[in-house]
Amino acid sequence: MNNRLLRRLDITMIATVAAIIVISLVIIGSATHINTPSDERYWFVQRQGIFAIINGLLIFFLLNFDYKMLQHYGNRLYIFNLVMLVAVMVLGQSALGAQRWIQIGPITLQPSEFSKIIMIISLAAILEDKIGKLNTFKDLLPIAAYLGVPFLLVLKQPDLGTSLVFLAIFVGMIFAAGVNLRLLAMIFGAGIACLPVLWHFLKDYQKMRIMVFMDPNVDPLGSGYHIIQSKIAIGSGMLFGKGLFGGTQSQLNFLPENHTDFIFAVVGEELGFVGAAILLILYLILLYRGVKIAREASDNFGMLLAVGISSMLAFHVLVNVGMTTGIMPVTGIPLPLMSYGVSSLTTNMMSIGILLNIYMRRQKILF
Repeated sequence: MNNRLLRRLDITMIATVAAIIVISLVIIGSATHINTPSDERYWFVQRQGIFAIINGLLIFFLLNFDYKMLQHYGNRLYIFNLVMLVAVMVLGQSALGAQRWIQIGPITLQPSEFSKIIMIISLAAILEDKIGKLNTFKDLLPIAAYLGVPFLLVLKQPDLGTSLVFLAIFVGMIFAAGVNLRLLAMIFGAGIACLPVLWHFLKDYQKMRIMVFMDPNVDPLGSGYHIIQSKIAIGSGMLFGKGLFGGTQSQLNFLPENHTDFIFAVVGEELGFVGAAILLILYLILLYRGVKIAREASDNFGMLLAVGISSMLAFHVLVNVGMTTGIMPVTGIPLPLMSYGVSSLTTNMMSIGILLNIYMRRQKILF
């Protein structure tokens, strides 16, 4: 890699990401060590750590290539994305009532996770020529249809959480592309007006999640159990927490999915308000850097990429933290760089790699 480019690396972002991953490994270890055999006590930590290192090395390698190359592969990636999502429907494995995973040797992958970053690249490629030209429904309809196909394929799995992430990415990117704000307000209004109709298309478990969001005690031993235990865990942590490996809700199996979707509850219980606040500050720094990179990008394609990635990360943090604290419905959206999972970790680190690439090339290098 050229030394001048290397000196342009966003050290603040790298340090922030590294800090979040270190916290993640510690919390995953605390959440899982007591429930695994002694000879595999830290299997989850080792696996997550190994893939973090592999992804870090991969990112460093990919920084040698200009991100602008991605623009030429937008449509091909989009087609690959559709093939991948259809393959899940045909060959995918089912778990917890959903068919979202594909087994490749010892690794279980969730294609819908990779679908997010692919859609950001594809949307950025087609939106670049439409900046300032999204003034009517006719202008916006082809973009919405472009997103709609993978959106429906993911929704069919069913994976409502990832589908909502698609919408967050879409809104963020068309806003950056200069969509008519009155048009955007009309779309939001129409969406809200359609909610009573959409209710009838939701599956029973999805309806229950919304009812549980309003009142977890509607089903305290079923759908409401997760959120009740999560709120107990976070509340019991108080200011400084119960200490690492000392959380009762997580250590005694009261808190389900404590190393994946509800890992923030473990942070709240064991590190308290202070630990949770530090983690949220790290995310705030990460998102700030993402917005800064978007503003300083050397071209519109890079700007749109950075906005799409920042929108995705912001939505993940908002919804995950919101659902663990009871202010949003449970949707199964992982906490970026924190929740255990190979697919989620790889997608997030690829996204960070693209942001670093954009920042490195924010100005032309003169030789």
